[in-house]
Amino acid sequence: MHTCALYKEIIMKTGVSSYSYSKAVKKGTIEYLDVIEKTAELGFDAIEFSNLPVKDHDGRVEFAKTVKKRVADAGLEFANFATPADMLKGSDGNLKAEIERVKKEVLVAKALGVDKMRHDATFGFNSGERSARSFDYYLPRIAEGCREITEFASNLGIKTMVENHGRYSQDSLRIEALVNEVDHDNFGVLLDVGNFICVDEDPVEAVGRLISYAFHVHFKDFHVKNGSTFNPGLGWFYTRYGTYLRGAIIGHGDLPLSQCMNIVKSYGYEGTLSIEFEGLEEPLFAIETGLSNLKRLISSVEF
Repeated sequence: MHTCALYKEIIMKTGVSSYSYSKAVKKGTIEYLDVIEKTAELGFDAIEFSNLPVKDHDGRVEFAKTVKKRVADAGLEFANFATPADMLKGSDGNLKAEIERVKKEVLVAKALGVDKMRHDATFGFNSGERSARSFDYYLPRIAEGCREITEFASNLGIKTMVENHGRYSQDSLRIEALVNEVDHDNFGVLLDVGNFICVDEDPVEAVGRLISYAFHVHFKDFHVKNGSTFNPGLGWFYTRYGTYLRGAIIGHGDLPLSQCMNIVKSYGYEGTLSIEFEGLEEPLFAIETGLSNLKRLISSVEF
């Protein structure tokens, strides 16, 4: 008997971030809340929302209730709520104020009915700023904020996460150090398998390092070009060390997604895998194609 047959069947659900539709929403191709029904129509199991388009807290809570009902009526699960935060520069650099602001976002998450919420750790300082210091230098402060927020959220049945994004908080070693510094079972990682390449880190090694901390997983792809070649132009951006990247439909880019899927499945992850598309293609086409490829990726490895 092949050893793989000894493993239990891993069942994972597919989801999509509302952020993936953002270009279509801005162009008027689809209305903001209509992405819910479109997500169900395309055949996803779940949806997650990246922020909400209402500024005041009471309005956000009421809007969240509307979103919750439409998601339920569409027959979808709610995978996650993502909200901005910055433990260094948020709320004009006042950590306590930023903590209290993000706690209010936990209440929004509660109104949405989610059991997981991603908030940012920090986007750090630009290298030219006098206040610039290493991630390790600021780690205790960042962890203090994350810990107080997750302690508050745990009482409401909501797990909190940070994502590997934003350059300053993108490396897997930095994210692992933050999780260990926070040292709370309610705090983990939204693991984005694509984002590591933005800081020139090997996605396979990084996914292997962080999968044990993952509460939720994003699948994303990028086109990659050597930084010593001609600048490709519109839609491309630099990594930390000068490689060219452009967002891609899942399966159309250059990242080792199959190997990353092997790691995710071999670890036994049974949560949702969410598409986060940020390429140049028409979003609805890109999301539908990405879902087809994601499903094939999931089924291509059996443990």
